[in-house]
Amino acid sequence: MNITYRIVQHDGGWAYKLGDSFSETFPNHAAALAAATAAAREQRVPDRTAWIEYEDASGQWITERADGHDRPTTAVED
Repeated sequence: MNITYRIVQHDGGWAYKLGDSFSETFPNHAAALAAATAAAREQRVPDRTAWIEYEDASGQWITERADGHDRPTTAVED
């Protein structure tokens, strides 16, 4: 899986965006870029395998095994 964080102007400042989700707003571009770079780096760190639960768009609860070693490839687009 590949994920890309994008640096964007948002809510009177700068943020990074993944899909339709925005980070908190930062006062300047450099701060948003540093935060996105840190988030991208953290996404690549392996973790332990665990069972996760989440609710899908139709309201159904899903339980699935999340492999903690199956980490995405990340990038930051400025």
